[in-house]
Amino acid sequence: MEPVLVLTPAALRLAGILMLAFVTIETGGMYLVKLVRGRAPATEFQMNFARAGHAHAGVLVILGVLTAVLTDATHLTGVASLVARSGVPVAAILMPAGFFFSSMGTDVHEPNRLIVLVWLGAVALAAGAATLGIGLLTA
Repeated sequence: MEPVLVLTPAALRLAGILMLAFVTIETGGMYLVKLVRGRAPATEFQMNFARAGHAHAGVLVILGVLTAVLTDATHLTGVASLVARSGVPVAAILMPAGFFFSSMGTDVHEPNRLIVLVWLGAVALAAGAATLGIGLLTA
């Protein structure tokens, strides 16, 4: 039986990459379980940032699959199409990286300068979501 929904190669490629990214999120989840069980050293701050990074990764990758598919339903082209399709997946990389990298080290109690990645991810998320939303409303 043929699939009813036909996706562009860009949507198929990005959705496939994001589905494979779930394996890395699963691996991060195993590390998070070690932290929660006290089998890896971490301060309360580091545990909170590990939880935040893991949660953002999972939610944003799922949302990224959705945006990969929904962009095909718009009339967006060029840069607008690129932003709509990739803004959320870029945020799915930057925001968790900001949580993880800004809390790395021994006995860390506050974020380092790499926390800026969280804010850059927030900008990518807002740009992607807004562009896709406008594209869907004007389709």
